[in-house]
Amino acid sequence: MNTAPIVVLTGGVGGAKLVLGLTRVVDPKRITAIVNTGDDFRHFGLAVSPDVDTLLYTLAGRADPEKGWGRADESWSFMEAACSLGGEDWFNLGDGDLALHVLRTHQLANGRSLSAIIGDFARAWDVFANILPMSDDLVATMVETDLGEIEFQRYFVEQQCTPVVRSVGFRGAENARPAGGIVEAIAAAEAILIAPSNPYLSIDPILAIAPIADALRQTSAPVVAISPLVGGKAVKGPTAKLMKELGVQVSNASIAAHYKDLIDGMILNDGDDIPNEIATAATSTLMITIEDRERVARSALALARSIAAG
Repeated sequence: MNTAPIVVLTGGVGGAKLVLGLTRVVDPKRITAIVNTGDDFRHFGLAVSPDVDTLLYTLAGRADPEKGWGRADESWSFMEAACSLGGEDWFNLGDGDLALHVLRTHQLANGRSLSAIIGDFARAWDVFANILPMSDDLVATMVETDLGEIEFQRYFVEQQCTPVVRSVGFRGAENARPAGGIVEAIAAAEAILIAPSNPYLSIDPILAIAPIADALRQTSAPVVAISPLVGGKAVKGPTAKLMKELGVQVSNASIAAHYKDLIDGMILNDGDDIPNEIATAATSTLMITIEDRERVARSALALARSIAAG
């Protein structure tokens, strides 16, 4: 029985959907999800890891089914009380959600690593996939806009992605090390998938950690990206807007070029533009139902195995 890892680079709701689909088509214990932590930040003094928590909630069956992020059946008494005292209301923390943030903050203060803390959370909720933050070191995604440099969450949540983006950078990435096990999983992988997450805001922070990017270039495993575009538009989030503001054509060819020295293939939505000089396969990439998520996961694995077979 094949036990080689299936590695996924992921961030946000779309990535969590893909990882959930994978857990339904391969043994979850084979999956290593390398999660963007460039949008982690402190709010009310608490350590918040939005992409990690979205994946935890999704795989544990606890995510809000309508939003795709946050906890199902959440309540908001804490935020109501905080706002009544003049607290900032631009980023909401639900009552149940606070449990992760409080425990994470407490354990970080006691010297534990983020990856160890996430592992404990996953085991507590019977999540068998290996969820790894891209690094245990602090990396901050910074967005240079027409209003100046803005921290990612301020740009994404408070400003609702309205400012015009000039560039994106990752503060601290030059000195950050991959979380333990990441480089080894990439080297041993059967296949490596890049989720249909925003390439510039969710995947690039991971790739900004040089040993991870180097490992991807050196691996013998096929690397397959799932395009975040459907009909020339982003399914969710500011991908298309961001591409236009950065002077990049909104197309699968542009996505392929962005990953050009890393990927061997790409999954496209049916009927969308096909990049030249790269292996591709098409399916409906809208992941609305669990069956959709399984289908996209199967398509990506099938393309990776086809590439590996030559």
